[in-house]
Amino acid sequence: MNKNQLNGTALPISDIVNILRRSGSRHVSEENIRKDISAGAPVNPDGTVNLVHYAAWLVKELESGN
Repeated sequence: MNKNQLNGTALPISDIVNILRRSGSRHVSEENIRKDISAGAPVNPDGTVNLVHYAAWLVKELESGN
């Protein structure tokens, strides 16, 4: 993989923050993502995050009112 390419299935939290901010999120932060992980958001064994799995978890949480 090219050094400039992102692997959406294994992103460091800082990259998730950058992607979500560029997508228009004003409230995303590393601290908030770490809180989400503590609350059960999926994380890979190496500490990276799958962007699609994380987004699905966020939607599920919104639907359940959390």
